[in-house]
Formats: sequence, structure tokens, C-alpha cells
Amino acid sequence: MKIPSAKQVVVNTYRHTFVATCPSDGDSIVYKLEIKSRETILVEHIKTATALIKKGYHEEIAASLYERFGGEQRITAEHQGVQIETLRAME
Repeated sequence: MKIPSAKQVVVNTYRHTFVATCPSDGDSIVYKLEIKSRETILVEHIKTATALIKKGYHEEIAASLYERFGGEQRITAEHQGVQIETLRAME
């Protein structure tokens, strides 16, 4: 007997690490980005977008990446001993 297939929901998860400079104190900060999307995102686009970020505040970087890629995004970093995590959720 053939079992009817349920409608599938596909979510792709992309993870990438990149470095940007803090505009306040010049520290190099390592960012960890995770994007969950129902759409396919080319890894080359993620790498190019993050490579273009030379400096910025964590929250501004998160907002610009969300605007570019959408989906659900989590970006984390540690700066001066403070862990920062920003989550942007799918609409």
C-alpha cells in the first residue's frame, strides 16, 4: 500500500565565520553567522557579503545581513568579554 506523502517543508542552514573591526576601539571581532532559509542561498553570496563588511557595530551588521538574505538569522560574537547574540526571525 502506498502511503501519501505529506507536504515537505525544506529549510536550509548556512553557517559562516568572518571578521570585522569594531569602529569604537579598533578590535578585530570574530562573528559567527547562521542563516536558516527556505530559499537557496549561494555560498559565494554569503562569503562576498561578509567579506565586504570591514567594520561596523554588531547590531548594524546583523541588520544589513538580514536585509540582504532574510530567513532566520543568528549572529554571535564576543567583544571585550561581552557575548553578543542577535536573532532575526522569519516573517
